[in-house]
Amino acid sequence: MAESFDVVVIGSGPGGYAAAIRCAQKGASAAVVEKAFVGGTCLNCGCIPSKSLLASAHTLLMFKHAHLMGVDVAAPTANWPKIQARKDAIVAAFRKGVTGLIGSHKVNIIPGRAVVTAPGRIKIESESGPAEIEAGKIILATGSNPIEIPGIPFDGQTVISSKEALTLQQIPQSMVIVGGGVIGCEMACVYAAMGTKVTIVEALSRLIPMEDQWVGRLIEREFKKLGITSLTNQKVTSVETAGGLAKVALEDGRTIDAEKVLVSVGRRPVIDEETVEALNLELDGPAVAVNKKLETNVTGVYAIGDAVGTTYLAHGAFAEAEVAAANATGGDEQIDDYSLIPRAVYTFPEIASVGKNEEKCNSEGLDVSVGRSFFKANGRSVAHNEIIGEIRVVRDNSTNRIVGVTMIGATVTELIGAARALIGSKEKITDVSFPHPTVSEVLKEAVEDAFGLSLHNPPR
Repeated sequence: MAESFDVVVIGSGPGGYAAAIRCAQKGASAAVVEKAFVGGTCLNCGCIPSKSLLASAHTLLMFKHAHLMGVDVAAPTANWPKIQARKDAIVAAFRKGVTGLIGSHKVNIIPGRAVVTAPGRIKIESESGPAEIEAGKIILATGSNPIEIPGIPFDGQTVISSKEALTLQQIPQSMVIVGGGVIGCEMACVYAAMGTKVTIVEALSRLIPMEDQWVGRLIEREFKKLGITSLTNQKVTSVETAGGLAKVALEDGRTIDAEKVLVSVGRRPVIDEETVEALNLELDGPAVAVNKKLETNVTGVYAIGDAVGTTYLAHGAFAEAEVAAANATGGDEQIDDYSLIPRAVYTFPEIASVGKNEEKCNSEGLDVSVGRSFFKANGRSVAHNEIIGEIRVVRDNSTNRIVGVTMIGATVTELIGAARALIGSKEKITDVSFPHPTVSEVLKEAVEDAFGLSLHNPPR
């Protein structure tokens, strides 16, 4: 007789393990099926390893600039094997921790590939042989893979994806990054700090094209200081590889020679084709189609995270896991506004935003006021020599509420959670006390400026 669970989650990434734990906390018997590593892309070849490399890169740059702080340091160099070993140790520790956490909630971890053969029935294919389990409800959390450009296939050596970019054995002398989005820009910062000659090729008019134009302009300017060349409004037409080197041809006829070509043009949902056919699962392009309750067209089957292609963010998957787990255990919840899930880019400097940006508001015809505040006018930022960037706060004049915040600067990925709490709030910002001197005061100043109440900005 097949083992049976109230809820089975397929995939143990941030959305998957969070959904399984939440279901268990609500009293359901739960299992999570994982065909590779617990923690999914985020933990094993995404968020955590990339932030580990970025932290090492940031430390290296701090030492290179230490003389500006009155500290003399002998020429710092990157010990790449130690940097990689540190990253691997961090990943291994978190993987062990998440595995233990799942088990502590009495959630079964089942290794293998899961194929949903019918509503409530799942076939497990593993090294120990095939097996079947039964599930009252199923949550698909199967993640995503890097998108491969037609005609420029990954070879894992010269033309690489973000996965290989995290595990290179040596620091390359040169790298062309195809795609100026989040992953491309973060990896550009890592390798530029290590001494690699980095060129970013972006087909659209600016880097980080999902944010306002001023963000792209500012980040391109700062990248230039890091030695990063940014070629916008430009496409790669072909890549030829020979002898461990690549020749990258651009649309305008130029060519660039590089040791590595990192293709980072986004990610595509991973969905088991057998499961799709067996359930007649409805798709939305390459993603699983769901409603606001994260329900698919099949009763009792939910989908979350990268598989539904909404945010491609770990914390977006966490948010969807909360909703799917609640509904799979008898609740009635939904996600209404994905713009309220913060966006964070861990570049040098960092970028973070939440809610509607200026361009979105303008496209919707909203009457808005924009408050601005600059890190160069903040005492703590100046003391730390981290003066690049600004915060912009968008106020809807018709409702007198904050509808969006966009930030560029040091530690803004830590500030954006506080900014989220301000969206739609009626509390007067002048009544909220921010400690001084802190970087957080830049946020308060920008909010005050959106209401025409700034103390430290000159009158308009």
